[in-house]
Amino acid sequence: MLGDPASPATAAMLGRLRPPKPEIARPIIIIGSGGIVREAHLPAYRQAAFPIMALVDSNLERAQELAVLHGVPFATQNLAEAIRRTPKDCIFDIAVPASAFLRILPELPDGAAVLLQKPMGESLEEAEAILALCHKKGLVAAVNFQLRWAPNMLAAGALCETGAVGPIHDMEVQVNTHTPWELWSFLAAAPRLEILYHSIHYIDLVRAWLGEPKSVYAKTVRSPRTPNLAATKSVIILDYGDSIRAYIATNHSHDFGPTLQHSYVKWEGTIAAMQACMGAILDYPIGKPDSLILSERGQDPKNIPLVGNWFPDAFAGSMGSLQAYVGGLSQKLPTRVADAIQTMRIVEAAYRSSEHGGEEIVPRADK
Repeated sequence: MLGDPASPATAAMLGRLRPPKPEIARPIIIIGSGGIVREAHLPAYRQAAFPIMALVDSNLERAQELAVLHGVPFATQNLAEAIRRTPKDCIFDIAVPASAFLRILPELPDGAAVLLQKPMGESLEEAEAILALCHKKGLVAAVNFQLRWAPNMLAAGALCETGAVGPIHDMEVQVNTHTPWELWSFLAAAPRLEILYHSIHYIDLVRAWLGEPKSVYAKTVRSPRTPNLAATKSVIILDYGDSIRAYIATNHSHDFGPTLQHSYVKWEGTIAAMQACMGAILDYPIGKPDSLILSERGQDPKNIPLVGNWFPDAFAGSMGSLQAYVGGLSQKLPTRVADAIQTMRIVEAAYRSSEHGGEEIVPRADK
């Protein structure tokens, strides 16, 4: 059993899985200066003391404004200029729509370290091309699946390491909220939306916990509240055999107020259960605090102490993981492109499953 959540022993336990961080951080060039950079990348990197050397964006005025606000030395529309004016060991943080990756990656120096915003392309075909290009150029590349590094997800992993939960046999993700998709103009005409740009986080998270599923069943549908957008509601079942249940259910169109909204990951083990609230996507982009609850048999539920939220804190984990790897402090790069391609394969399989449909129910002939 877990002791007092505020005790030094519990604090030490939770500290074992803090986001990786290099001894000496390499400088960063951020390509893109949209909302995610403003709200997550820049605040997270400032908190982590990661030095940002340049912002690159076709919208120079926006990039310059952000550069001044966050003390970035300069902003430019020209990637070649940014490369020329910054140290050779810069890490490239590419935070632009996935459709631009295959245009930007060839412009990077061979052997560079790169963090790609998710998804890894807009299709599996693009993801395969990105993987091949990264190999050809010798890039040390990872994908920004930052939910793995959210404080409550790290704390949940730490709890499991203590044995307090027991072997996991059930994992579910439930999201029922209102997402203001209009904040991302590039999604207005996207043929794929919910699974590719949101539930991909949860698919990657389930993989991180349970490994590779045997198969996937899925259905993704449009909402009558956003008829001009692609599907924004999904159910995804990940098949891990007869002993583990794993599924993801999302509805981004619940705009009837906060009472029935929720956003959580729940794990059940043989000893205890945990539920992590992802407050960051409730009332987005304002958000609410994340949380983690541990429920043991015969015990009152315990609120596990956390420091930080998915947004922006987890973004320091993605960059810190890459920084620690290229700096030789870590031998693992968990979201490397060679691993992220498997998340993209599951995404693709989910869309195929949705298109093909389930087992047809044949009406009774005597009805």
